[in-house]
Amino acid sequence: MSEEKRYLTFALGKGRLADKTLELLESIGITCEEMKDKKSRKLIFVNEELKLRFFLAKNPDVPTYVEYGAADIGVVGSDVICEENRRVYEVLDLGFGKCRMCVCGPKEAEELLQHHEMIRVASKYPNIAKDYFYNKKHQTVDIIKLNGSVELGPIVELSDVIVDIVETGSTLRENGLTVLEEICPISARMIVNRVSMQMETERIKDIIGRLRDKLSEVRTEGENS
Repeated sequence: MSEEKRYLTFALGKGRLADKTLELLESIGITCEEMKDKKSRKLIFVNEELKLRFFLAKNPDVPTYVEYGAADIGVVGSDVICEENRRVYEVLDLGFGKCRMCVCGPKEAEELLQHHEMIRVASKYPNIAKDYFYNKKHQTVDIIKLNGSVELGPIVELSDVIVDIVETGSTLRENGLTVLEEICPISARMIVNRVSMQMETERIKDIIGRLRDKLSEVRTEGENS
């Protein structure tokens, strides 16, 4: 099989992220009709003409597929990239899926953050929490990994604060919690396997270039409207 014929494989984070990514790819002429069939039970979707393959994965798994070469290109939130810390190239900020990674808790917990006290932090993102408290704040904390509603942490006194993604803040407010500190902004990013970047430089750089142009065009339209 000639090099031209090799499939480029995309791993997309399931849900809204995948929908927005496919919309963006379609705007630069990269389509996959098979994926539009919501009833399909297929796991891999193919565009034979462009020699592209797509599959959907749980967000935390996307960087893993890309690092190990099961996918050449992945699209996932920067929160997942930071948490998973995989050896991949982050090549493009796609500008959607915007939110913030924050330290949240009841208002009275603010004082605990200022005095560098030993506190308990609940989070779905233990690595991000650890990096923030240990390396940026130089505060020793006890980090508790949770998979579900982390807002419960301070409410049932499992933790003093939480580290979580904040979009609108309405869930926090409804539960008597507030944003105490912002760690970093989050958005959807495109990542590339390191070997693929060398083997398929031209094709991958072409896709990145066209996406970058499209995003800058959309941004300019937004500023002028």
